[in-house]
Amino acid sequence: MTTILGNLDMKRKYSVFLGNVGPCSDRYCAAYAAPLGIEALFERAASIDLLGGVDLVATPGLLGDVALVKRCLASTGLKVVSVAVDHFTQARWGKGSFSSIDPALRRAAVDATRETMDLAVELGCSLVTIWPGQDGYDYIFQADYLRERGWFAAGVKEACQHNPAVKVTLEYKLKEPRTHCYVNTVGTAILLVKEVDEANCGVVLDYGHALLGHENPAESVALLHRYGKLLSHVHINDNYRSWDDDMIVGSVHSLEYLEFFHWLRRTGYDGWMTIDQFPYREDGRDAVAESAAWLDALEDVLDRADPSEIDRVLQLKDGVAASKLARKLLLNR
Repeated sequence: MTTILGNLDMKRKYSVFLGNVGPCSDRYCAAYAAPLGIEALFERAASIDLLGGVDLVATPGLLGDVALVKRCLASTGLKVVSVAVDHFTQARWGKGSFSSIDPALRRAAVDATRETMDLAVELGCSLVTIWPGQDGYDYIFQADYLRERGWFAAGVKEACQHNPAVKVTLEYKLKEPRTHCYVNTVGTAILLVKEVDEANCGVVLDYGHALLGHENPAESVALLHRYGKLLSHVHINDNYRSWDDDMIVGSVHSLEYLEFFHWLRRTGYDGWMTIDQFPYREDGRDAVAESAAWLDALEDVLDRADPSEIDRVLQLKDGVAASKLARKLLLNR
């Protein structure tokens, strides 16, 4: 599918976290279906026509099977879009990675990031994602907010300097697994990137994380653009705003997605959109395919829209005019 945006001819870039096309665990059940190996996961991802890429997580298992990953990439034609540093699945990070009070663990967090950056290059990828889900706190009087944030910024800065050609992106989230995450909102992420002050440091906007933080994802896109064109990657899913439910794209916030896509286009985002969802009880492959179909359909709506009409309505700052525009876009009425 090719989208015409003015004079810009851009193939839509949809990806998926590899594990999301297979069975996923929740807090109570390790999996609702039999586990799948790397080859099977690649085959399932490749069977979804709208997908052109995969995002990987540099878990010990994947690091031990890089040769197999390369063979799967060659056989499926999929591209590695990003590689996430595994700062969240291993017990050693339970009390933090870059912000750990243990200097040896802080050093290990930097080293793991460097290793992931090298792996990304080896796989033909120039984007590394840091989701510091274990960096934060759970209880009152448990954390030194100033000192630990300082450690965090210093560690990310050192990692960025390892290879300026690799983009290091920070994914923010309000909570989970900690009750309070240090990189928790779009504003905090912007401040942190400014403190790191390295050209290859940016931000991942996860649509569901923005919802969880009571943000308007479209406004978050605009903020990241305004304060330094910091948006480097996008994760796509949906939820009810009370938890990071990681549901099928557009299944809850269809209308808000249209404004989100408008602002991605207006601010010139030309990166990938990675489906990041946890289809616990649905078949993973089918749920991801449905998300890709929703993405494509919603983007088609924007293709048919007149950007100048949208901009005209924005200048009016009128709620009724905005509602009329939304109804026209979504229902063509």
